[in-house]
Amino acid sequence: MLELRHLRTLIALRDAGSLVEAAERVHLTQSALSHQIKDLEERLGSPLFLRKSKPVEFTRAGTRLLTLAEQVLPQVRMAERDLARLAGNEQGRLHMAIECHSCFQWLMPTVDHFRDHWPEVEIDIPGGHHFDPLPALVREQLDLVITADPQPLPGIHYEPLFRYEGLLAVARQHPLAGHTFVTPEELAEETLITYPVEHSRLDVFTQFLDPAGVHPREVRTAELTIMMMQLVASGRGVCALPNWALTEYLERDYVKAVALGEKGVWSTLFAAIREETRGAPWMEDFLRTARETSFAVLEGIRPA
Repeated sequence: MLELRHLRTLIALRDAGSLVEAAERVHLTQSALSHQIKDLEERLGSPLFLRKSKPVEFTRAGTRLLTLAEQVLPQVRMAERDLARLAGNEQGRLHMAIECHSCFQWLMPTVDHFRDHWPEVEIDIPGGHHFDPLPALVREQLDLVITADPQPLPGIHYEPLFRYEGLLAVARQHPLAGHTFVTPEELAEETLITYPVEHSRLDVFTQFLDPAGVHPREVRTAELTIMMMQLVASGRGVCALPNWALTEYLERDYVKAVALGEKGVWSTLFAAIREETRGAPWMEDFLRTARETSFAVLEGIRPA
């Protein structure tokens, strides 16, 4: 009567808070997910959640199955890892680089969780490297690169992790602070603060300013997100960051956030890996852990 997919669906429904987002997380259409839940409810003879409730409100039967899912799914995951070890596929090396200055918020919990379950896999995030990460991945100097800028390279696979929206952070007293969205032309007289990377790797340029033929009055750089926020809050400029990187500053009312354009600017974050490691159990588990951790700790992201 019960299958693991049912338990995973209920967890996704609880975490996402709606059928639409839950369907995205389990890679089904909303219609297919609705049919799956309805079929299970008919087998059980009981509804599992209250329709049209937001966030989703589970019935007693639904709550009981959620409790079961929380107990069973981690055990299944652990058994899968153990079986991979018994098959002799546990050895590996995971040296990674990050082309994303604000990714440590979700990457560090991912690495900690992964290390607990795969202690035999060598993990390292080398710092101060003076080479391009993606070509280094091809040369086997690295094993994984977190990037939002995939490039066609031989033998490299890009695994989508999640989608995120880029937002413009402005000071609370800034004239744009009360806007729902900003147009490219409205940034022509602004100082834009960015991380010290090429403009070709920044979504605010490639997806927003460049297509409109607009360039800000001045561009200055800062190494750390907190430095950027201090500059923005003091009225020294504006900056575009992923929505999750702004969450804590918005909650503290330190800055305000405005969408980039009426439809917003959405991008996908990828894990770049070599094809030869794609099927390794430890690599599959790392990618799965990265997705699960991201949705657990970040707000405003969507399934890729």
